[in-house]
Amino acid sequence: MPRWAPQLLGYAASAGCLLWVFHSSKIGELLPQLLQLEWQWVALGMALDLLVYVSHGWRWVLLYRPVERLPFWSTVQAIYVGLFANEVLPLRVGELIRCYLVAHWNDQLISVVFASAAIERVIDGFWMILSFIVAAQHLKGIPSWLTFFVRALEVVVVAAAALLAYAMIRKTHAHAIVRESRWAAVLRHVLEGLHTMGNWRTLARVMPVSFLYLLLQVLSYWALMKAFQLDLSIWDATAVLAIVRLGTVVPNAPGNIGLINVACVIALHNVFGVERNDAKDFSVVLWGALTLPLLAAGAIATALTGLNLGEIHHHARQRMHATETKPPEDLV
Repeated sequence: MPRWAPQLLGYAASAGCLLWVFHSSKIGELLPQLLQLEWQWVALGMALDLLVYVSHGWRWVLLYRPVERLPFWSTVQAIYVGLFANEVLPLRVGELIRCYLVAHWNDQLISVVFASAAIERVIDGFWMILSFIVAAQHLKGIPSWLTFFVRALEVVVVAAAALLAYAMIRKTHAHAIVRESRWAAVLRHVLEGLHTMGNWRTLARVMPVSFLYLLLQVLSYWALMKAFQLDLSIWDATAVLAIVRLGTVVPNAPGNIGLINVACVIALHNVFGVERNDAKDFSVVLWGALTLPLLAAGAIATALTGLNLGEIHHHARQRMHATETKPPEDLV
């Protein structure tokens, strides 16, 4: 596939979503809503969202500890650089960048760092689905297609968890499966990392921090709803967060713009009966409150590396290309 094709699809999807949400809206209609915001709640929501990624750094340090003791603040810095990349570049290349920085700064194999990121995503999927199921018990009128989508995602998460568990527990068998692969050396490093990190003691430390990671996101959404004077509970905020996360799971344009607005409108208008114009206006507030602090914090974190984002992205792609093309004896 040409390199430009995924980017074009991502931008097209975001543009289509923005057109669907705002095709009959006027910018002037949003200004009165912004003037009525309770800004102390906006500030709280922004602060909580920044803390989300500090807890993310804490979780990553705990998860990676069986392999190497990662410095806490440099790990948080790598996460914020990655978030900054996601806000200004398409297709969530920040995931590659944060893994590259942690690998580079700590002299680790990037394939093993990616293994830790894979475990993170499976854990996130577990908590996201669980939170939606729990929140759904307090809701009525959930669209059938949304329930179907969650069920499909459950299958994906369970399958991914099963594969990871097999790789962690039956390392010898997993090695045999990838023995003849062109990616054999890289995959062996991934399997070693999964086996080392995927012990019950490590997971027991990581799961509570993952719950904190989710809770801070829920509280951030709830604070922004309070700022917008929406009469919704924390359970409702949990459901909205889950729906927005589901709606933006596909890599797309920078900052999830478009997809986050559609998911927010569907959650508020279709599920909770919020008036459509209010739902559209809140989607703008949500996007701005979640994006602007990450742009500021990410820009500072990137500046502290001494490189610009383009240079970091270039080095990360070079590192991945070298990993793909090195012969096995150079990687073992």
